[in-house]
Amino acid sequence: MKPGELERKLIAAAKAHAPSEAVPYAFEQRIMARLGKAPVLDAWADWGRALWRAAAPCVVIAVLLGIWSAVHEAGTPSSDLSQDFEQTVFAAVTHDSDAN
Repeated sequence: MKPGELERKLIAAAKAHAPSEAVPYAFEQRIMARLGKAPVLDAWADWGRALWRAAAPCVVIAVLLGIWSAVHEAGTPSSDLSQDFEQTVFAAVTHDSDAN
């Protein structure tokens, strides 16, 4: 069925049946009052709630990883962090000079 023909039939059916006069008392005011009470979405509050809910699991994960790191580090011999850092930073430079 074509949209224009369907629209014409629906309008004709609506005109054939008159609306009832038995509308409840103050129906319009009750509907308008409910529409006015719709909550306003606050994006900042939603982000804040989500971040606060994520804070506790992040702290727990950080503590567990810290404990795991400390236990894992205790089993290996200690090395000089400054020497390890320097070797890591200059690894590309020394690698390029060895290739020439």
